[in-house]
Amino acid sequence: MSLAEVFKQHPERRYIMFGGKGGLGKTTFSAATAYWLAQQGYKVLVFSVDPQASLSDIFQQDIFGKGAVEIIPGLFAQEIDADRRIREYQDEIRQKILNMYGLEKVPDEIEDYIQAAAAEPAMEESAIFDQVVDIIVSGDYDYYIYDLVPLGHALYYLSMASVYDQWIGKITKLREEMQEYAQVAALMRRDEELEEDKILAELQDIRYRINTSSSILTDKEKTAFFFVLVPEEMIILDTVKAAGLFAKFQVPISGYIVNRVIPTELEQQQIPEYLRHRIQMQRKYLEEIRQRFGNQVLAYIPEFERDITGLEMIRRMAEAMFGGAE
Repeated sequence: MSLAEVFKQHPERRYIMFGGKGGLGKTTFSAATAYWLAQQGYKVLVFSVDPQASLSDIFQQDIFGKGAVEIIPGLFAQEIDADRRIREYQDEIRQKILNMYGLEKVPDEIEDYIQAAAAEPAMEESAIFDQVVDIIVSGDYDYYIYDLVPLGHALYYLSMASVYDQWIGKITKLREEMQEYAQVAALMRRDEELEEDKILAELQDIRYRINTSSSILTDKEKTAFFFVLVPEEMIILDTVKAAGLFAKFQVPISGYIVNRVIPTELEQQQIPEYLRHRIQMQRKYLEEIRQRFGNQVLAYIPEFERDITGLEMIRRMAEAMFGGAE
C-alpha cells in the first residue's frame, strides 16, 4: 500500500506524526504532507515542537512564535515559542500572588523563586506540551501534523501525559475529599468554599485537556504515526528499538518511510567510486529494511540534488511521497 492510499483509506486519521532520529527528514515530510493535503482541499496545520527544527527555513518565511501562519490557501504552519510561553506562566503567577495578597509588587524573594523555577530544564518541555494541548483541543483544522522532536524526547512527551494525568488525579481526589470534610465549615466560610471550587475546577480542566491530548496520541482511529529512517545500519537498529518503545505507549504505527535513497540507475553512468560504493551499501540495507518491515514501508524517497526549501521543492517532495496531485 502506498502512502497516498493510507490517507485515502483512513480519512478519519486526522492527527499525523512523523518520528525518528534527528536529521532524517521529519520536518521536510511534515511540510510536504501538509502541502499535499492542502492541495486536496483540506485545512491543515503543521506545527513544530522541536526547537532544533525549522519550518521557517523550509517555507522560507519567518513564522517562529507568531501563531498559525497561512503559507498557501489551506496550509497553516506554526513554530512554538517555549520561552514566550514560560514568560506568560511567570506573569500569571505574579498576578495571582498580587491578587491573593493585595500586594502592589511581588516580594524579591518570591520573584527570585519564579525566575529560578523558569530555568528548570523541564519547564521548556512543559510549556511546549501545554501549547500542543491548546492546539489540539481547539479543533480548528481538518488535519494536524506534528513535527515531533527526536525519538528520545518524543517518548518523554508521550509519557508526560500519563504522569500529568496521575498527578492531577491525585490532587483532584484530595481536593474532593477536603471539600467533603469542609461542608459544615463552609457554611461559615462561604468565600473560601468558592475559592476551593475554583481551584478544583481549574485542576479538572487541566486534567480534561491532558486526557484529550494523550487520548488522541494513542487513538488508532484518529492518529497516524510514521517512522522516518534512512538505509544505514545504526538508523535501522535505532528504529527497531524505538518502535518497540512506542508500542509500550500504545502509539499506533501506521508505517515507515525510507528517505535519501540514491537512485540505482546512476550506476549505469560514469560516477565517482565513492558514490558507487554508497549505492551498493544502500542496496544491502534496503534489503534489510524490506525484511524487517515488509509491506509496512509505504514510500522510498530519493535523495534530492538540493535542500528542500521553498514551495517548489516542497511540491517536488510531496510528489515523491504521494505520487503527485490528483
